[in-house]
Amino acid sequence: MDRFFKLKEKGTTVRTEIMAGLTTFMAMAYILSVNPNTLTAFGRIDMGWYSVFLATALAAGIFTIAMGLFINFPVALAPGMGLNAYFASVVLSSATTDHAFTWQMGLTAVFISGLIFILLTVTRVRQILLTAIPDSLKHAITVGIGMFITIIGLKNSGIMTIGVEAGSDIAAGKFTDVLSFETVIHMGSLENSNVQLGIIGLLLISILMVLNVRGAILFGILGTTVAGILMGVVDFSSLSNPQSPWVPDLTQLNFMEFDWDGIMHTGIISAIATFTFVELFDTFGTLVGTAQRAGIMDDPEEGKKRVGNAMFVDAVAVAGGAMLGTSTTTAYVESAAGVAEGGRTGLTAVTTGVCFLLALFLAPVVALIPGSATAAALIVVGVLMAQSIRQIDFQDMVVAIPAFLTFVIMPFTYNIANGISFGIVTYVILACVANLAGKKKYDIHWMMWLLAVLIILRYALLGSQG
Repeated sequence: MDRFFKLKEKGTTVRTEIMAGLTTFMAMAYILSVNPNTLTAFGRIDMGWYSVFLATALAAGIFTIAMGLFINFPVALAPGMGLNAYFASVVLSSATTDHAFTWQMGLTAVFISGLIFILLTVTRVRQILLTAIPDSLKHAITVGIGMFITIIGLKNSGIMTIGVEAGSDIAAGKFTDVLSFETVIHMGSLENSNVQLGIIGLLLISILMVLNVRGAILFGILGTTVAGILMGVVDFSSLSNPQSPWVPDLTQLNFMEFDWDGIMHTGIISAIATFTFVELFDTFGTLVGTAQRAGIMDDPEEGKKRVGNAMFVDAVAVAGGAMLGTSTTTAYVESAAGVAEGGRTGLTAVTTGVCFLLALFLAPVVALIPGSATAAALIVVGVLMAQSIRQIDFQDMVVAIPAFLTFVIMPFTYNIANGISFGIVTYVILACVANLAGKKKYDIHWMMWLLAVLIILRYALLGSQG
């Protein structure tokens, strides 16, 4: 095992890798219940809650293990948050129209986007991004993902809430422009037991980290779960819920449920383009951010090679996940939780993947972990990833402004791709102006010019909300 995963070479041990893998799983386990709820829109889309649960666990397990065995990379994959919400919104929004966009069409669009990614990876187009994007933006992406993870943790724990006091009615499920004083991000009620549990978890994990306890995040999650049981927050109904049986029933899997007859549906081109665009930057940001945190990019050449190989597994996972019956399967930002625990090799990913496969048999137990417990862990991971901000030169405005926009827009628009897009476009514009002014010579890779044009066309032609 040491020889296969090169543990000594990477300065790690079997125990450390397994602990890191368990930590990543605990931080990602929420997707096992969140994804089925999201894709079925809480019963409004007839994909079947349990069918999506099976697809989620299988996709996460199979492709995370593949990432570990074939690439030796400590990154886990699972159906991505954001894209699953987009998937459901497209299906729901067209349900009452003459040209309904069914969930089968949605899976077809995801599958096609996966094939596109395989082509882009094999032709090494995606790998060029590693050379094209400046180091300042790479560090900004790491910081931005940390902030994105933090806002997920704050939201899931209830510590952060949104108060809406609009002057007019807001339709459910719609993006609505309101005035600055009408919508306010503020702290949740401290009287809420979930918020209390989230704060307890945050303090517990932080104390364990200050004391340099190995496995601080994992033990913090488990300790918070125990606290939740004592507080009466943990719901034990999942142990006897027929929607989460102990023995997996694979006959309910939506395997290869594609709608090729509807491939020319008017909305499918837009859907494919959106899935492809968001996945391209989401995956790049996640892999680079996690690789930098794991020290993989310390050797630039080796790091680029490993991230490039990881992109191929990710591309296959997109198509494979669609075959199993779920929306885009992608590299997960929560992998940073395992990296923070010392995960440096594929053994971390293999451990996480095995846990997801075991979850097929232990779904009721996995469902016991309160969201506040994992939310607290994500907040702490955000602190660790924000350390990369030290590598950004904020005295140079050509570097500072694109970097700042990158890591600010990610969490505040709740979209990793938006942050990277703004960073790329502003860097190209500012670097070009600086070069023309003759103040300083900034390198602008040809791929950056191409990306900037494609990004502008994407937002101009496909819209920007969401």
